[in-house]
Amino acid sequence: MKSDRMLSILLLLQTRDRVRATELAHRLEVSPRTIYRDVESLSTAGVPVYAERGRHGGIALLPGFRTDVTGLTADEAAALFVLAAQGAHTALGLDGALGSALRKVMAALPAAHRPAAEQMSRRVLIDPDRWMADPRPHADLQSLHAAVFADCRVRLRYRHSDTPAPRTYTVDPYGLVAKAGVWYLVADHRGAPRLFRAERVAAAHLTDTPVRRRDGAELAQVWEGLRHQVEHRPGEVRVRARVRTRRLDMFLRIVGGRAAAPQQTPETPGEWTEVDLTYPALGGVNQLLQFGADAEVLAPPEAVALAARSVRALAALYADA
Repeated sequence: MKSDRMLSILLLLQTRDRVRATELAHRLEVSPRTIYRDVESLSTAGVPVYAERGRHGGIALLPGFRTDVTGLTADEAAALFVLAAQGAHTALGLDGALGSALRKVMAALPAAHRPAAEQMSRRVLIDPDRWMADPRPHADLQSLHAAVFADCRVRLRYRHSDTPAPRTYTVDPYGLVAKAGVWYLVADHRGAPRLFRAERVAAAHLTDTPVRRRDGAELAQVWEGLRHQVEHRPGEVRVRARVRTRRLDMFLRIVGGRAAAPQQTPETPGEWTEVDLTYPALGGVNQLLQFGADAEVLAPPEAVALAARSVRALAALYADA
């Protein structure tokens, strides 16, 4: 609706000094021409908004203009209270701030929407941790949170998973990302994007040097590129296995995102289900040994051979037990 779109424009302009019409159009999924028409309508309604042309131009509000917007819909109010169950604010030390903000929002809500918002916070709980996952090491997220907002370069002491001692990196941070309950620092190191797992950061110290981010690069864009690299690493090994159908649910929970859509085998429908898996290296196939006789490696031949060698090695190890 046009009124919702105009309200969104007003809220966006209140958080930024100046926004280009093309950016507003992209975020609101309309054309720049529509944005200019909405801006004209806002101006006609008495909102002090104006547009500047040129390379550094854009759409802006007159300095000092603010408006209190309380016209939340019932669904919007409920969505805000689901946010309280996400858990990210706890890791960042923002429990008190979020609680205070939600109380202010509740006070500003129309009376008719308050029961639904309160009920949402009691009926929906989001726990980001997987079942039977190992306890994660402590991550000093508050220090990293302060670092990414300081707009200065950061010196990290960081330990990689395959090394016992930490190394030192001077990085240009873009921000923090929580992926399935795991926090990452997204930063440039020597001009190239890198991921640093927060729980492996031994120390983070601000420097006096201003941050040097690449022109036009934003956190969401850099994260998307890094995520794609992780999920599509060169040299990955594709493995086909079959698992007894009665164990399929547990199997898929354990292998997680490594598995593609399972397929019933035509030879023995119902008893076995074939699954394609992706591992970063051939040795990953040993993960399937934990399922014993309920899983079998079918292809490629080198994966079948490795699984067979691993089984023989285990049998020899426990032969005299």
